[in-house]
Amino acid sequence: MSNTSQTVSFDLPAASPAPSRQLARKTMKHRGFMIGFLILLFVGLTALFAPLIAPYDPYRQDLLARLAPPVFLGGDWKHLLGTDALGRDYLSRLIYGARVSLLIGFTAALISAVIGTTLGVLGGYFGGKVDAVVMFIVSVRLALPATLVALAVVALFGGSLTVVVSVLGLLLWDRFAVVLRSATMQVRQMDYIAAAEVLGASLPRILFKDVLPNVMNQLIVIVTLEMAHAIILEAALSFLGLGVQPPTPSWGLMISEGKEMLLFESWLITIPGIALFILVLSINMLGDGIRDVTAPEGRN
Repeated sequence: MSNTSQTVSFDLPAASPAPSRQLARKTMKHRGFMIGFLILLFVGLTALFAPLIAPYDPYRQDLLARLAPPVFLGGDWKHLLGTDALGRDYLSRLIYGARVSLLIGFTAALISAVIGTTLGVLGGYFGGKVDAVVMFIVSVRLALPATLVALAVVALFGGSLTVVVSVLGLLLWDRFAVVLRSATMQVRQMDYIAAAEVLGASLPRILFKDVLPNVMNQLIVIVTLEMAHAIILEAALSFLGLGVQPPTPSWGLMISEGKEMLLFESWLITIPGIALFILVLSINMLGDGIRDVTAPEGRN
């Protein structure tokens, strides 16, 4: 009696790529995210290395070279984007103006995120009277037009970088509170939250280890939206003469200073206006891309 051996082969399923690789692959394929990220990275690096990149001191005046046109309008290569009414190099002021816009946008969004996230997470987690108080505070804030309040406060205390950042940070937190309250309410119903409570985990541990990581996607998206919102509001305040004060380079202030020459030297408004448009657009594209690539349903 002979024994016969048989070889049995199993077709194992191909190993799926790690979640981090899937996220990286999806991110690289998302055109909007990559365009927004690259533009914002370029503007950020330009602002960071402004002293090395700017060809001139942005405060230096040369009245003999005032209102020199940019190169694409027949100007001299000595001033690539021309000069303003005081003879200051426009390219240098544009580069340093990126610092002001990014600083105000990021700082104001950070302040708003801290306030709004705290209120939203507490209201969504505890519910009841705590949620009622949070929603009352949000309703009071929504009843106050942000632009008008910012104009009144800045006009009362004077326009400066610190005042503008503080005012915008204290006015733009309502979206954080509303979105994160709703997201926290959904997370609050999950089994792992109940398990952590049964095991006796402390409240800070639950909020910081279980709740916040699961609402981080919404938080990052709102940060990008409010950062763009803060940049636009700062430009509007500076345009009205109530924001960053001269001679500090600011894109909104550059537009305000060029409005008197709109009919004769329109590029004084066009150049900083295009820069402001591209920066805000890139931030919005980045936020939209983050939402898409991190969404559980895998939007494309």
